[in-house]
Amino acid sequence: KAVMAGGFAGGLEILCTFPTEYVKTQLQLDSRAVTPRYTGIGDCIKKTFAQHGFFGFYRGLSSLLYGSIPKASVRFMGYEALRNKLVDKDGKLTQIRTVLCGLGAGVTEAIVIVCPMETVKVKFIHDQNQAKPKYKGFVHGVREIVKQEGFRGTYQGLTATILKQGSNQAIRFFVFNNLKSSFQGGDNTVEIGIARTFLCGGIAGAASVFGNTPLDVVKTRMQGLDRHLYRNTLHCAQEVLKHDGLKGFYKGTVPRLGRVVFDVAFVFTIYEQTMKVLDLVWKTD
Repeated sequence: KAVMAGGFAGGLEILCTFPTEYVKTQLQLDSRAVTPRYTGIGDCIKKTFAQHGFFGFYRGLSSLLYGSIPKASVRFMGYEALRNKLVDKDGKLTQIRTVLCGLGAGVTEAIVIVCPMETVKVKFIHDQNQAKPKYKGFVHGVREIVKQEGFRGTYQGLTATILKQGSNQAIRFFVFNNLKSSFQGGDNTVEIGIARTFLCGGIAGAASVFGNTPLDVVKTRMQGLDRHLYRNTLHCAQEVLKHDGLKGFYKGTVPRLGRVVFDVAFVFTIYEQTMKVLDLVWKTD
């Protein structure tokens, strides 16, 4: 059930929020350019629309969409599997175990789905900025990446991705579950409603953005076409600090915040509602 509900929520979410992900990635990649193309979020939106139209904000969507459904499925499956192992006799998790369940879910999705998916997405978006783009579509892009760099070419920035996704989900599940529990008054059988579920998810998303945007910046740099400039994740972080200072670790925070708050709120809400429907028609232990 977790696989079905998570996949359904993940697919709908990415269709709604991809434009902000596109802008965020453009700004993070642009900060490394000798002559930056964009002066800010508004300028990036304006130029993208002028050059590519509305659907220009959906360049690279296919790579993320193909991965978003299994990503959410693996995440919630991993979380529920760990949760079922760690809950006490009353069906509750301690604070530490809640963090561990979220961390485990994040690490699992990072290795199985997120790293190759994000690598292809970043390369697609970065390729669009070149004078002569070489990727014609999702299948062609993946084929070219594997042909030129081998299978490892789709797993660039794995360490940064594991750190990012692990911390992401640890923060999100911890904040979401604690806020939900506060609304329930400690009784996990109490329904808190769609609006409160959405609020809990949104706050959890915002917390994760401020908590791990530096890791997201490093991950994006490690997966871009300039990957060869960095020896490893630590070296990439050192270069960001050297050239851009501490503020360089928060490039793209605003567009990421706009996407992630809605993203996490939407996914948690759709997941919870879908699970309720499945519980009515699919009885499990």
